[in-house]
Amino acid sequence: MLTDTQIRNLKPAEKAKKYADGGGLYLYVAKTGSKLWRMAYRFNDKEKLLSFGEYPIVSLKDARTKRNEAKKLLADGIDPSRHKKEMKNAALLVEANTFEHVVREWHETQTIHNSPKDRKRKLSTFEFHLFSALKRKPISEVTAQDLLLILKPLERKGKELIAHRIIQYCGMVFRYA
Repeated sequence: MLTDTQIRNLKPAEKAKKYADGGGLYLYVAKTGSKLWRMAYRFNDKEKLLSFGEYPIVSLKDARTKRNEAKKLLADGIDPSRHKKEMKNAALLVEANTFEHVVREWHETQTIHNSPKDRKRKLSTFEFHLFSALKRKPISEVTAQDLLLILKPLERKGKELIAHRIIQYCGMVFRYA
């Protein structure tokens, strides 16, 4: 079992070296001096390798926690490497479907026939009025209530034209999505 003090004091050697911690977890110290957490395991009679990150960004405690989580997945018959990739892909999919991402994609593909001035106005309307509240929200979860919370104050300030424009632009984006 490794200790934090041992890990901090490890120096690079002429050849890369592995320092075992147990349960398949080890610290890989490259010739360059970088220290990387890895876990060796077997799944379906194949040797596999799982990376957890670089020390000290990923601490000894965190690496052990990740090892234990991977072991639980293995016990349930799930390949930890495949699971990690699926989670990453799911996160990328969520990011690609955020309100801001869809608006920017719509703007790039659907407003190319508009004048530069009109394109700028459309995008700046979203940036100024909507992105602060809806930027990270999945497009499928944006509700009429979300838009009303933005539009009602504009109408009270006498900015009905901007509110109407926002409704038009959002309609175009939602149809595109």
